[in-house]
Amino acid sequence: MRDWLVGLGVGVLCLVGSWALLVLLARRLPPGIMRDLAAFLPDCLTVVRRLRRDPRVPRRARVAIVVAGVWLASPIDLIPEFLPVIGPLDDIVVVALALRYAGRQVPRQVLLDAWPGEPRLLLRLLGDAGGRAG
Repeated sequence: MRDWLVGLGVGVLCLVGSWALLVLLARRLPPGIMRDLAAFLPDCLTVVRRLRRDPRVPRRARVAIVVAGVWLASPIDLIPEFLPVIGPLDDIVVVALALRYAGRQVPRQVLLDAWPGEPRLLLRLLGDAGGRAG
């Protein structure tokens, strides 16, 4: 039992450390693609938190967004977080799919208002057909 708890503690520590590193890089790197990539997952958590409380978001989109947020915060992943570069890849894919799904049901301006990062990243993720006129 003790070994299991130690392993769990190490896993949680790695997860918290990787998130702290992403937040630090997102704040310290000069503007550019590296900063945008480092800020993407923390920005996704913020947008999930904001959209799940917004009354303009339909129930189906809210469920997809909350599921993506739980996936993002969960220490259980398809690709372990401690693997450099590819560790957060499954999180990015799940969140991107959930945001694209929500983008078809939620007015684009609602998504842009909830997005804390660079708007061009969200617009690129949503594509030309994302969101209805709002």
